[in-house]
Amino acid sequence: MTFHNPYYLFLLLLIVPVVYWYWKQLHKTDADLTMSSSIVFTKQPKSWRVWLIHVPFALRLAAIVLLSIALARPQLSNRWQSQSTEGIDIMMALDISGTMLAEDLRPNRLEAAKAVASDFIVSRPNDNIGLVVFAGESFTQCPLTTDHAVLANLFTSVHFGMIEDGTAIGLGLANAVNRMKDSQTKSKVIILLTDGSNNRGDIDPATAAEIAKTFDIRVYAIGVGSLDDARCPVQTPYGTQYVTISNEFDETTLRNIAATTGGEYFRATDNNSLKRIYEQIDQLEKTKIRVREYSKRTENFETFLLAALMCVLLDILIKCFVLKSINN
Repeated sequence: MTFHNPYYLFLLLLIVPVVYWYWKQLHKTDADLTMSSSIVFTKQPKSWRVWLIHVPFALRLAAIVLLSIALARPQLSNRWQSQSTEGIDIMMALDISGTMLAEDLRPNRLEAAKAVASDFIVSRPNDNIGLVVFAGESFTQCPLTTDHAVLANLFTSVHFGMIEDGTAIGLGLANAVNRMKDSQTKSKVIILLTDGSNNRGDIDPATAAEIAKTFDIRVYAIGVGSLDDARCPVQTPYGTQYVTISNEFDETTLRNIAATTGGEYFRATDNNSLKRIYEQIDQLEKTKIRVREYSKRTENFETFLLAALMCVLLDILIKCFVLKSINN
């Protein structure tokens, strides 16, 4: 319920001074009578008319409240909303090679990429999203799905060592394309995240990019790694040892992949820049939503006005017929 003239509701504030005035008048009209003992009166039952003394005043208060609401013109709204959404197919291709454990991002590149990607998934409820992981080989961790809770759980289980080490960028990209090629969605996107250069796999990254272009799939390529050298843990027979790795990876290939498919290339040097990149992609690939809204309002003040008139009539009837003998 809404009100066309809500400022009339301020008339309800009149109730406070009216109640105060009534309370003062009751004390002024009290009669005093000196008696040796009033115990005999306490045992006498009170007439039912005595209990009705305050009813007229209560009816007047109710009339003020109802009249104020009627003046505010309450309106009932019937609203219908028709909404249609057009989701986007998004396949994430995530590098899980050994260098993704480098700690220039916190706690490391892989965990930072998983955390930011998970937030991105939550922000895209209408999209089909899937996950492909790659290192020396590639496999599909999760096909395209709108069940983002399942996808988020599968994201948490991704870790280094699931597959043979290496960096097969072309194979990972081709695997992602294969998962999307039969989709009928108008907008298809791959988010490719890696920190290395292609050194494994039978498919060249440029060839995979051409295949993506054939199926009208855009690729947003993200290169991960700070501008300085980074510490990376390595498992040795003597336990975990740290080595320093260079962050000079093949940016040219990633730029060419993005350019070929009509996407963009980004460089993430820390956690904040990686988060901003996903926010940019989120803005670039907005889901289309069309909304049509219908609203019908019906006046409802007559109900409150009629109730106020009934209160006034009851007040008059009680005073004239029921409480007449008391007033006299």
